[in-house]
Amino acid sequence: MADPRNYCVHETLKDGTPVTIRAIRKDDKKSILDAFRALDREAVYRRFFSPKEDLTDAELEQVTDVDFRRVVALVATVSQADGEEIVIGDGRYVADEGNNPKRAELAFLIAEPYRGRGIASLLLRHLARIAQDADLSAFEADVLAYNAPMLAVFQRSGLPICRRREGDIIHVTLSLSGPHEDSC
Repeated sequence: MADPRNYCVHETLKDGTPVTIRAIRKDDKKSILDAFRALDREAVYRRFFSPKEDLTDAELEQVTDVDFRRVVALVATVSQADGEEIVIGDGRYVADEGNNPKRAELAFLIAEPYRGRGIASLLLRHLARIAQDADLSAFEADVLAYNAPMLAVFQRSGLPICRRREGDIIHVTLSLSGPHEDSC
C-alpha cells in the first residue's frame, strides 16, 4: 500500500453525497476547529468522556500533526459550491508504544449534520486497511454504553468483535487478523 500520509480516495455516502477520505493535514486546523465548535455538548462528551469547551492550540497541533506510523488520522471532507473543502468527520488510531505494536486505540468524531450517514463506517474501513498493512492485529475502543450509534458502527464493520462492559463503558476489540484467539 502507498504511504498513508498521502492516502486519498473518493467515496459516496449511502445517501449519494460524494466525499473524500484522505490523510489529515496540518492545514486542516481551521476546519477541525470549526467542526468541533459546531458539536453539541453531548457529542463532545461521547468523544472525550468529559465536557470540553474548545480545543487549545496545542490540541489542534496534536490532532493535525500526526506521524502516520504510530498515529494515523483520516478525515472525511465534502466540497462546497465555492470549492471550499470542509472536514465533516475524523477517524484515527494510535498504535501501542514499542517497536512492533499489534494493537491500536480507535476514535471518531463526526460533524452534527453528517451523523448517521455512514461516515464513521467508511473511515473505519479505510483505517482498517491501513492498519492491516502496518501489521496491526486489533483495534480497541472505549465507548459509552448509551452510544448506540458508535457501537452499531463497530458491530456492522464485518470485523470480528469482542465487547466487555465495565460500568458505563463498553470496551470493544475489533480483530484485524481474523477471529479472536485470546480473550478481550
